[in-house]
Amino acid sequence: MYLIQNAHIYAPEDLGIQDVLVGGGEILKIGKQLPPEPAYGMTILDGSGKVLMPGLIDAHVHILGGGGEGGARSRTPEIMLTDITLGGVTTVVGCLGTDGCTRTMANLLAKAKGLDEEGITTYVYTGSYQVPVRTLTGSVMDDAILLEKVVGTGEIAISDHRSSQPTKEEFARIVADTRVGGILSGKAGLVNIHMGDGEEKLAFLRYVLENTQIPPTNMLPTHINRSCSLMEDGIDYALSLGGYIDLTTSSDPDFLEPDEVKASTGLRMALEAGVSAGHVTFSSDGQGSLPVFYPDGTLKGLGVGKVTSLYREMRDAVLTDGVELSQALQAVTSNPAALLKLSRKGRVGEAADADLVLADEKSLEIDVVMARGRILVQGGQAVVKGTFEE
Repeated sequence: MYLIQNAHIYAPEDLGIQDVLVGGGEILKIGKQLPPEPAYGMTILDGSGKVLMPGLIDAHVHILGGGGEGGARSRTPEIMLTDITLGGVTTVVGCLGTDGCTRTMANLLAKAKGLDEEGITTYVYTGSYQVPVRTLTGSVMDDAILLEKVVGTGEIAISDHRSSQPTKEEFARIVADTRVGGILSGKAGLVNIHMGDGEEKLAFLRYVLENTQIPPTNMLPTHINRSCSLMEDGIDYALSLGGYIDLTTSSDPDFLEPDEVKASTGLRMALEAGVSAGHVTFSSDGQGSLPVFYPDGTLKGLGVGKVTSLYREMRDAVLTDGVELSQALQAVTSNPAALLKLSRKGRVGEAADADLVLADEKSLEIDVVMARGRILVQGGQAVVKGTFEE
């Protein structure tokens, strides 16, 4: 059991300074000046001068590794536990990308289970860029119903030269099957959609909303901040059709493409345009391959997208772009939790999972990360490492 005292709680809404009692992997009580119970072996954590927030949810991580588009040697390695936890992330959704051949659904499920055993919470999408969707059981709907960790389909690529170039009708069928699979399994039935830089932009998603009865909650287009024009279309999509948009955080902020929008800035742009704070999410695209540059801007080689970028962009949204902490936190906690239908995640509340981040109130530097009531990071250092980490 843990008693976190005198922390400024953002749940993500501002709850002021209170104490939080944790036990059995969940939040038992929130209140002012809760009495400690030493008889139960309680550990006291001093939250003075700190903010307590929900553990972050990253809904787009290549936990098996990504890349491969430069040949076999450009395939990035599998992710390790501390690559996730040092960034305050306690829940991830694993996905396959361009390569649905050498990386398979069976591999993805095994990796997700391994990370779960090491201390965090994991889910997966079925499929990859390819259409028809490559599943484990042979059906999007069956995967959602029969496989516990499958919460949706993705990442399905559209408006991109690497996609299978599906028709709008084929895309709508994938969304429909995913939705019904979610209904029958009591899950989200969310389609995670890779957005390329093609001229059609969000036309496929508009087609679904304008020609079917499927609601916007079943589609989450990601990489919306890859260009100013796509960002503008994403804002219009959210405003005109009530759609949801996801901004990618893993790009190196010092070497953005000329037309690329930093995720923290994209959030500010969306909010200033009138998009509801509840309709924007961040995800890292973690463990995907990224170009690395020398200081003069010339290409050095390939790097790996970092899950820790999720927290960086949330923090930058507050400290650099002037977004309120409660709004910035929604993009990485309560919003993805709502879309993924994870009722015990993404909030600091009684009976919620004890997935928590304690950070300095001024700098927002991470001090403690707790997942399912177990401390994985303390003093900003990993105290629990993955099975094969040194």
